Amino acid sequence: MANPTLRIAVVDDDASIRRALARLLAALDFEAATFATGAEFLDSLSDRVPDCLMLDLHMPSMTGLEVQEALTEAGIELPIIIITGHDEPKAIRQSLEAGAAVCLSKPLDDELLLETINTAVYSTPRSSK
Repeated sequence: MANPTLRIAVVDDDASIRRALARLLAALDFEAATFATGAEFLDSLSDRVPDCLMLDLHMPSMTGLEVQEALTEAGIELPIIIITGHDEPKAIRQSLEAGAAVCLSKPLDDELLLETINTAVYSTPRSSK
């Protein structure tokens, strides 16, 4: 089982995706924190940096790539798993080049998600913020 102390942030503009991922992460023994916008997530970082970030690429006010850029500018390193329902190779490539660990397509497979989170958390450097 997963380490129950690991906190996974989910940033997705779709409320049903956020709810489903929060339930799935809880079932996998993770602590989930969900955010509707990139700005909401970035504002939360003053309280606690999560152990891993699940980030939607396509959001209306701030894209996933823009969230990644803001994290880089702030000097915050954490494992990022891109989640997308769109097949846009250029955006996916840009996100991976910006440091995302992996990109997963929606809908997400439970076992693959668990494996991906564990791999990302335990093999990606993190900042101490």
